[in-house]
Amino acid sequence: MSEAGTPSGERRPSSQNLSGLHPDAATFELRDKLLFAVPKKGRLNEQCLELLERIGLKYRRKPRLDIAFCTNLPVALVFLPAADIPRYVANSHVDLGITGEDMIAEKDVDLEVGAKLGFGKCKLCLQAPVSKEYKGGEDLVGAKISTSFPNLTRKYFKEKGGVTETKVTYLSGSVEVACGLGLADAIVDLVESGDTMVAHNLCVVDTLMQTEAVLVSNAKTSFPKMVKKLNRRVQGVIAAKQYKMLTYNIKKSCLEEASALTPGQTAPTVTALVDPEWVAVQAMVKSAQTHEMMDKLAELGAVAILTTDISNTRLFVE
Repeated sequence: MSEAGTPSGERRPSSQNLSGLHPDAATFELRDKLLFAVPKKGRLNEQCLELLERIGLKYRRKPRLDIAFCTNLPVALVFLPAADIPRYVANSHVDLGITGEDMIAEKDVDLEVGAKLGFGKCKLCLQAPVSKEYKGGEDLVGAKISTSFPNLTRKYFKEKGGVTETKVTYLSGSVEVACGLGLADAIVDLVESGDTMVAHNLCVVDTLMQTEAVLVSNAKTSFPKMVKKLNRRVQGVIAAKQYKMLTYNIKKSCLEEASALTPGQTAPTVTALVDPEWVAVQAMVKSAQTHEMMDKLAELGAVAILTTDISNTRLFVE
């Protein structure tokens, strides 16, 4: 079977109607393909497309179509609004997806959350005009709040004891202008750099949650093997960013101490050199610890100390 073939036994049930996804759904054998939901635009889209490339998904997307077929795996990419992806995955309309933790919390759906992707990091914050000098959420109980996250906002004010008094208004976008136009006393919105907030003379009153992009799947998927395979690939890409490969030459008499500094995942790779008193050592180290490790190895007498980036890896035995 070619790589683009379907793993044995993995097929979508005939009860799911796929004709609306593509006019030639039957021709493209969509029942034999895992459906992978990807944000079609917005703050997560560009980094998601980069991730798809790094995990080896090759695909062609035709203009004006929100579905693209992978040429090397039995996967179809479905481009959807990030806010809708949690519900599509939870309801088994797609098998796998990328969305924000904030979107999952807002929809309050039951999902299998896989790898955290390390991008799309921001905070969901209660924000108000700087001039008001509010000290906390309690000061805004009973106020008018505009947000794209009405469920999380109501839950927040319920915990503050004021859900019946606080008027929460849903806005689909440009929430930051609501206070300036008199629609709201405060807003609940995402804060990444804070530049937009400052530009509208707003400040953070309280933080509802931290969020980043995550890989999500449905526990009842018809493609458990492919979900596991893609999740493993994603984890490999994320882990690769956290490590560097460190190589150096050191005298055998110092090898034990050097190995204690750079143990790698199971043990460092040690290679004999022409000079019988020296060996070459290779080990993965945390990226954040690289400079410190290099300094300590130099103090031990190591030479030719080099680091190289890792583009991908499979670190863990399942």
